[in-house]
Amino acid sequence: MVGTQNGGSFVLYSYPLYENLRDHTPEFDELAAFRSSLADLSVRRLGVSSVAEPHKGEFVSGNYFSMFRIQAFAGRLLTPLDDSSGAPRVAVMSYHTWQQHFGLDSSVVGSTFDINGVPYTIAGVTPPGFYGDTLGSDPPDYWLALAADPDRWMYNAGVECLYLIGRLRPEVAPGPVQVRLTVELQEWLGSHREVIPERDWKDIARQHIRLTPGGRGVERIQTDYALGLRLLVTLSALLLLIACANIANLLLARGSANRSQTAVRLALGAPRTRLIRQMLAESVLLAIAGGAAGLYVAYAGTHAILLLAFRGAHYIPIDARPSVPILGFAILLSLVTGILFGIAPAWMASQSDPIDALRRTGRSTTDHSSLLQKTLVIAQVAFSIVLLIGAGLVTESLRNLEEQHFGFVTEGRLIVNIAPSLAGYTPDKLPGLYQRLEEVLPQIPGVLNASLSWYSPLGGNNANERVFIEGKPPDYRWTAPSWDRVGPHYFETIGTRVVRGRAIDERDTPAAPHVAVTNETFARRFFPNEDPIGQHLGMGDASHSGDYEIVGIVEDAKYQDTRGPAYATFFLPLLQTGPADVLRGWVGAIEMHVAGKPENLEPAVRKAIAKVDPHLIVLDMMSFGEQVARNFNQERLIARLAEVFGALALILACLGVYGVTAFSVERRTNEIGIRMALGADRRNVLGLMLRSALAQLGLGLTIGIPAALAGGHLLGHQLYAVKSYDPTILGVAALILAASAIFAVSVPARRATRVDPMVALRYE
Repeated sequence: MVGTQNGGSFVLYSYPLYENLRDHTPEFDELAAFRSSLADLSVRRLGVSSVAEPHKGEFVSGNYFSMFRIQAFAGRLLTPLDDSSGAPRVAVMSYHTWQQHFGLDSSVVGSTFDINGVPYTIAGVTPPGFYGDTLGSDPPDYWLALAADPDRWMYNAGVECLYLIGRLRPEVAPGPVQVRLTVELQEWLGSHREVIPERDWKDIARQHIRLTPGGRGVERIQTDYALGLRLLVTLSALLLLIACANIANLLLARGSANRSQTAVRLALGAPRTRLIRQMLAESVLLAIAGGAAGLYVAYAGTHAILLLAFRGAHYIPIDARPSVPILGFAILLSLVTGILFGIAPAWMASQSDPIDALRRTGRSTTDHSSLLQKTLVIAQVAFSIVLLIGAGLVTESLRNLEEQHFGFVTEGRLIVNIAPSLAGYTPDKLPGLYQRLEEVLPQIPGVLNASLSWYSPLGGNNANERVFIEGKPPDYRWTAPSWDRVGPHYFETIGTRVVRGRAIDERDTPAAPHVAVTNETFARRFFPNEDPIGQHLGMGDASHSGDYEIVGIVEDAKYQDTRGPAYATFFLPLLQTGPADVLRGWVGAIEMHVAGKPENLEPAVRKAIAKVDPHLIVLDMMSFGEQVARNFNQERLIARLAEVFGALALILACLGVYGVTAFSVERRTNEIGIRMALGADRRNVLGLMLRSALAQLGLGLTIGIPAALAGGHLLGHQLYAVKSYDPTILGVAALILAASAIFAVSVPARRATRVDPMVALRYE
């Protein structure tokens, strides 16, 4: 992989820069490029299908497939000739699409498809298992040459929209190539200063390129989920330790129960090493059985985990079932933990004194194993409270994320994603389409309001452009603000309040004075000591700073980042375009305020849109709440798994406390009988058993809570609006663990109060 190091992350490249690096770096056998995001496609097989279907496509360079060294399953793949100006339009279909939509029909190869209103010939089909350059959900259905990309602005030196992936020649080392690429990069940036803000010129010499292994493509999932996966691995390790402590306690109890038998065998000449091997064999068998059960759960649970990780995905090509190396690691880990946690019980059991075999003291009030058992229970409680507090913190963080004030209302809102360009609409035909949609959609029964926009909040899209304020010099200190084009009643429809002035409405026609609405952050940033209403702004350059008059201010709303503050954003009327506007684009979202459940209106909405234009494809339709929820897939996955781990830790800790208490009651039956014979009542016996268990519980909490606080501090950057030392979460976690443990202890403790002194003393 090729990436410009700027804060440690991959950045995008412009097409001219890609050409420069490709043509001046012979150390690469192949250097390919691909668009950073998938394109929405409207696909129809000519002569066969009359209805177009939505698909995902990726625009790639002609050497893309040769760089991956893959062969077509049918037909051929793209070549550099396909990526040249004036070349015939061809596309490559994925094997999954060929199988699912065309039943592996061989006649598909060579046939003509209408893709976004342009005829393409299907050149070939990719091999099974090839899903492109990025591991994730909903991979491309089609690959098309970059030369066929209708977005001609992509070839602008200032538009960075490509990822690069290359294959070095076998004899070339990465180090010298990085140096050469860095020099080429800096020289290119120095000769294209016009596309770089003046404030960034001083940083050109600091830009450099690094090469990273590209065998797994763009490691977007690995990067996005890295911190969460580390947390889950840590929680898994703690859960493993709790389970191992339970096994060790079980073996200690078994060894103590068989102490007399062991002593007899030793007295008859059995070697201690043989007894240790026998105990270790039992431990290993338990570990293998547990590992096998765990593998079954792993196989069964991967599908549920993927659904949590990729909520809303139509197709997930990731095989998350344990591979052979993972299976081997899991089995090895089971064996190692079984041996490590079985050594101490085996060794202690082998240390029995043969003289004990000649005594009738099968039960004893003191035992070296008792101290170890209690220590293991204390450790279980400590680990469990850490898991419970951790689960509480990430769950509370998720709740705060989902219930924060976004600056809009999700209840009773429906989002419909469309792409007029896929239906062949040109800019001059768009106003008529918008007008028909605005007339038809509000007439649907149950629709209270409807509006249009380029993109909707938290839908995964964004547009940024540097603005110029009339009467003020350009200020390059700030990041270019976000902006959106919206129709009448947009803010009313999504529930964003107008703070001052007015919103965009029906008055804002193409012939009317051009206006703009900003959010509060934009107003504070660009007009800190003056009234924004009546001020003018524009795009392109300072000569256009008077194109739009600010007529209103709306409350801040989160459109991209759910954790940070709202970006400075301005909004322009859908039908008003200035001479210097860039990325004029098309409406991508329809927002609707509905009565009742949004999903119930889906058939009626589809019918209404088809009435406007049967060729206008609905790319996706979901409630506003569902769209927002998809932004928290990672947090939801981590929170749900942490909750499962916390529940398992609680169960294991309670089993541990129960087991030790039950064993203590069994071992101390004689003692209890003597106490009751000497006048102790049932309450005294119950208190005796509970005091010992509560002491272990208290020590475990004393150790575990500070450890949980330290762990919570490390989690701080992953939490949202919750302190790592939140007293409510600490208190609730401790209370749940304490109550559960006391309940688990009370069962064997009550059994102790029913001991018959005469039966207990029969053999004394």
